[in-house]
Amino acid sequence: MCGIVAGVSGRNIVPVLLQGLKRLEYRGYDSCGVAVVHNGEIERARSVARVKDLAAQVQAEGLKGAVGIAHTRWATHGGPVVANAHPHIAGNRIALVHNGIIENFAELKAELEATGVKMQSQTDTEVLAHLVNFYLKDDLLEALKKALSRVTGAYAVAVFDKRHPERIVGARQGSPLVAGIGEGENFLASDAMALVGVTDRIVYLEDGDIVSMTRGKVEVYSRTAPDAWEPVERKTVVVQACAAAAELGPYRHYMQKEIFEQPRAIADTLEGVQGITPTLFGAGAEEVFRKVRRILMLACGTSFYAALTSKYWLEAIAGVPVDVEIASEYRYRVSIADPDTLVVTISQSGETADTLAALKHAVSMGMTKTLTICNVAQSALVHESSLAYITRAGVEIGVASTKAFTTQLAALYLLTLVFARLRGRLSDEAQEKALAQLRHIPAAMTGVLALEPSIIAWAERFAAKEHALFLGRGMHYPIALEGALKLKEISYIHAEGYPAGELKHGPLALVDANMPVVTIAPNDELLGKLKSNMQEVRARGGELYVFADGDSVIEDTEGMHVIRLAENYGDLSPMLHIVPLQLLAYHTALARGTDVDKPRNLAKSVTVE
Repeated sequence: MCGIVAGVSGRNIVPVLLQGLKRLEYRGYDSCGVAVVHNGEIERARSVARVKDLAAQVQAEGLKGAVGIAHTRWATHGGPVVANAHPHIAGNRIALVHNGIIENFAELKAELEATGVKMQSQTDTEVLAHLVNFYLKDDLLEALKKALSRVTGAYAVAVFDKRHPERIVGARQGSPLVAGIGEGENFLASDAMALVGVTDRIVYLEDGDIVSMTRGKVEVYSRTAPDAWEPVERKTVVVQACAAAAELGPYRHYMQKEIFEQPRAIADTLEGVQGITPTLFGAGAEEVFRKVRRILMLACGTSFYAALTSKYWLEAIAGVPVDVEIASEYRYRVSIADPDTLVVTISQSGETADTLAALKHAVSMGMTKTLTICNVAQSALVHESSLAYITRAGVEIGVASTKAFTTQLAALYLLTLVFARLRGRLSDEAQEKALAQLRHIPAAMTGVLALEPSIIAWAERFAAKEHALFLGRGMHYPIALEGALKLKEISYIHAEGYPAGELKHGPLALVDANMPVVTIAPNDELLGKLKSNMQEVRARGGELYVFADGDSVIEDTEGMHVIRLAENYGDLSPMLHIVPLQLLAYHTALARGTDVDKPRNLAKSVTVE
């Protein structure tokens, strides 16, 4: 959600800023802009179109400069119009970009307007810009410190002063920001991906940090009190982000690319797993896990559905009671703290604001046994947790998560086996069998991907629909939820996931010939019950689209369309059955002509509440 790129250099920085914005497009945005200092003045270009349109505007206006900031905005305060786009200028002296939300902006705005400040936008960001300018005498760093001591909320900020164009300052609190260390130039960005090809030396700033940078120096200050900061050393790490990760190659969209990358992503996530041992989750994991009586999982969106799936595994295989909560709801209700609970947070980015806040809330209540499953090693959730498992999905650019989901499932299945082992519920023979099956998932998934042509034919029919129902039973119910989410996210077809046994308790009233009913039908102990539910749909004239295992006895007849996967894969079946649902959503969106990778109103990384 939103993106920042900033830099100070001896060369024209504008191409770097625009390339960085292009790499951050996947985060979601509805406006973009860039500002530089040129000949002692601030020059700015903003657009409510795409970054490529901004680039054309910049070229037409001849914008250039050696210090600059750029931004992609996802509208919160004020609609997606040019006046609300970043960067914002205050006092004709400073330019500022900001991710996050300033919660007390209204009172600050009233205070500033009483001094004669006239706001040009509806944003909280412009209020912050004017607040910095209000405190600015000569030292921009000190002005930012004073401004932030007045602010409540989350932010990542980059700002420059045209009177001192050799310097950029920035800060973060609850929203990611990194510094990129170059040769004779330095950068700020909300994501290291923005700096691929510019520098691979990255400093991950921590909450409360303020940074000051010139061409040859980067200084970081850590917050020690509401209005006090002290110099601190932050480690520089070399990141291996590959420019190819942001290239489409032979695929039409990033989502398609990422669906087909899943076999590789799962294999990479399992690389180095030789046996089932708690140390997979950290050096101190065994001591922590042996004291755990139950597990609380906190997540949002797709990650929440991964958690729901793992609840079936953990309770059935490991015998551990599991509660799964939507992170955005958890901390806003009265809950009972249990210090013997393992708090598991799950996130693709590791910066999901609601999940991070929920984790901190749980810890504040004394639940200090914490584990994060995440795709980004240097993320806030990993930093805040005592234990972690880093999935290796690689960069996921499509807003609709695919490979992050299946790699999360792989990690959660490993967690299940570890707890089963610790509780004496997993023999050596069962362990080897489970690991062998898990390692075979990439090959099995490749076979599922080969079903794409048949799924395309279904998608052509779905494209004309406005509603769809997804049914599953047992551990495939969360897969139905995830399949419905994928369809609604990118095709804008209203879709709902339901446990099939709930049909008679309401959803059956919606079923008619115009509502396709997608059914996940693995050959497991619930198949007989599921077949009865399918007959309930057929009896009401509903049309079924069934993803069945190869050995399921389900006939392809009028009103009953069947695509067969391979043989039933037991506990790991959900990891295979989600793939055709991803493909169905993708090809339906393609047929409807929607923006697959950047669906309307959505952002990739939700870094504000």
